[in-house]
Amino acid sequence: MYRNNDFIYEATSKLEQLIDIPIQVDSNRNNYDALLTINDLQFIVETKSTVRTSNQGFVLAQLEEIKNDSNRPIVLIAEYISKKATQELKERGINYIDVAGNAYIKYKDLAIFVEGQKTTKKDKTNQSRAFQETGLKILFHLLNNPEHLQDSYRVIAEQANVSIGSVSNVMAELEELHYLLKINNERILKNTSDLLERWVVDFNAVLRPRILRKRMRFIDPEQLKNWRNIDIHSQNGFILWGGEPGAAILTESLRPEEFTVFTNLELSEVASKLHLIPSEDGNIEILQKFWRNDTNGSQTAPPLLIYADLMNSGYGRNIETAKKILENELQHI
Repeated sequence: MYRNNDFIYEATSKLEQLIDIPIQVDSNRNNYDALLTINDLQFIVETKSTVRTSNQGFVLAQLEEIKNDSNRPIVLIAEYISKKATQELKERGINYIDVAGNAYIKYKDLAIFVEGQKTTKKDKTNQSRAFQETGLKILFHLLNNPEHLQDSYRVIAEQANVSIGSVSNVMAELEELHYLLKINNERILKNTSDLLERWVVDFNAVLRPRILRKRMRFIDPEQLKNWRNIDIHSQNGFILWGGEPGAAILTESLRPEEFTVFTNLELSEVASKLHLIPSEDGNIEILQKFWRNDTNGSQTAPPLLIYADLMNSGYGRNIETAKKILENELQHI
């Protein structure tokens, strides 16, 4: 059932004024947030507070799932939808309305398109330390290595490369947020699907921009086709494929167009090893390897980071591949 339906009425009321067509809202529904009726056509409503780059992938995946499971059209109603997200929604044939009255609704003989209405981007109100930089590193360690959940705070702090005090504070907040349960001195993660989504969204919004070191491109464009043949092994540290190339290695079902590399080497060594040159609009992002545990000889970053990158892209092909990784490499979550 809907969590807060105030902006449903605000959005539909504004659209009703702009198009001068009656819109009926029935929010007393158990299976979905509401039902919307326009010209005797009924739409299932899915609500989101905001749709921005950091959560666009998750929202699109959820909407596609609802769309495939229902014989009625759906409409997304949100307080704020980024311009990039509206374009993606239109391309996928998904209807939407925001609180300013901007809308795209196309079904049977009904066609509504409103844009240019001023809307305000909602600031994030979540200030929980568990989802700030340090907390995200701790959560990454625990989600990536659930067997270490029972470790002492000191060991977790060492592995996550944070202070013991930070581990203590974050663990306490996870309990308050109902993501962590203690039973007979054993720690158990709860609501893991919601926790995973929240971690991915905030990793991309908070931590990822801080570990982005450089954007580059291959010197020889042919390397785009032959990237698998590059020797990424180094005696001095790690070079690991993340994002699309990492997913291609894990699933064999994706041809990379955008490249992500995690490394703890100097940029000059990475550039020499991969035959790269700096480029502001290059399709290769070099990110800092921020975790301490070894990689067991793998060429890829941990699946959790690959999954986060794919979901953040918002591209349909990447989201489908992310689902495969979730079902296989991340099934423990």
